[in-house]
Amino acid sequence: MSVDLNKLIIEEALKGLSNGDFSSVDLVKSSLNIISEKEGDIHAYLEVFDDAIEQAKKADEERKNGGKGMLLGIPLAVKDNILIEGRRVTAASKILEGYVAPYDATVIKQLKKEGAIFIGRTNMDEFAMGGSTENSAFGVTKNPHDLSRVAGGSSGGSAAAVAMGSVLGALGSDTGGSIRQPASLCGVVGLKTTYGSVSRFGLMAMGSSLDQIGPFAKTVGDAEILFKAISGHDEMDSTSLPDDFYKTESKKDKLVIGVPRNFIFTEGIDKEVLSNFEKSLNLLEKSGAEIKDIDLPSLKHSLAVYYILMPAEASTNLARFDGVRFGLSEDGGDVLGSYMKTRGDGFGREVRRRIMLGAYVLSSGYYDAYYNKANGVRALINDDFKKAFSSVDIIATPTSPVPAFKIGEKSEDPLSMYLADIFTVPVNLAGVPAISIPSGFTEEKLPLGIQFIAGHDREGILFELGKKFESIRE
Repeated sequence: MSVDLNKLIIEEALKGLSNGDFSSVDLVKSSLNIISEKEGDIHAYLEVFDDAIEQAKKADEERKNGGKGMLLGIPLAVKDNILIEGRRVTAASKILEGYVAPYDATVIKQLKKEGAIFIGRTNMDEFAMGGSTENSAFGVTKNPHDLSRVAGGSSGGSAAAVAMGSVLGALGSDTGGSIRQPASLCGVVGLKTTYGSVSRFGLMAMGSSLDQIGPFAKTVGDAEILFKAISGHDEMDSTSLPDDFYKTESKKDKLVIGVPRNFIFTEGIDKEVLSNFEKSLNLLEKSGAEIKDIDLPSLKHSLAVYYILMPAEASTNLARFDGVRFGLSEDGGDVLGSYMKTRGDGFGREVRRRIMLGAYVLSSGYYDAYYNKANGVRALINDDFKKAFSSVDIIATPTSPVPAFKIGEKSEDPLSMYLADIFTVPVNLAGVPAISIPSGFTEEKLPLGIQFIAGHDREGILFELGKKFESIRE
């Protein structure tokens, strides 16, 4: 039977599967039908797995035999920088074209244990470097709401896959906003988790002190289900938090929401974004929340700090892609020539730009002037958040300073592209969790999102406020 995935969420799908209203095979066939219908225009996927229906048959059999997986039979998509054993994974780069993952990422092991079905791997900016998915070596992903506009990045494929209705959820990675920004631009929910709450083992690293895997979903409740499935301590990840890090917290009668107006209401922020943000705050206040102005003085330095630390870490992490151990290998006549030809042909322009920038700030004579100074300012940003969370429960900002922009509009101006991360980058520098939730549309019917930020290990309060916000917006 045909199932309308556009109107279905994970919570309802699990009930329908349990009640026998439809099967996992029905869900997957509906998913593949939507992909067949829309993928040619949107290009959310780099590969649709040819064994998806076989996966669904196994899930149906498991359910008949009493299987209780948290996501048993639910179709999901996975960003192309997360390893699935035996499947190709390229980080949307030619330097890894044809590479096959030798093992499962920890999050994939957890999802397999919970019975999830993997529909395919999604498009992204090459090695997660970009905010529009225009930097993919395999073509741009288009926004399902307007095919002339970007889906955001770097996890644009995962956001578009959920927004187009082809899957009920997806995984992405977030280094400076790469889940939340495309979620906002595509009108879905995107969660950046507390640093260390979700294992990074099996994620191709860009900025190791910044990267986090997280979910895309249609609702906050679905994002919560996915978070519970993938979070937890992992001995394979040295930055993984212990299982007892999370504490149960009781619901508060009145949440205090901090708003850093001096940081938000500045030049370059779209007027419709600001208007929608104010309307969202008014709704929250009418529903019983207290809105409180706060000051985060060091946040104005966040972008400068991020674009020193992230390229430095990326240049180190990408040194492994040299044409010797795996992936593309070009003959340059000698060892150095082969390195240069392989990396020159294999890496795209944005990746080469960030590698060079990172190598520069780590070089002799500049390490202290740039990298160490940036780490010092990062500590100040952390202190700003700690002080703020001593008086508020949540911090609210727009997710993106602009709605989805035209394809090609910012591709020749990297600084303009980097500015799109202004509200998301501070979260990664501090390692705290944040969620982007759809908050309305522009006059041109482009999605907008609001970002809620919480203190370390407080995803629970994000889910609480997020569900409340969804209910008062309806």
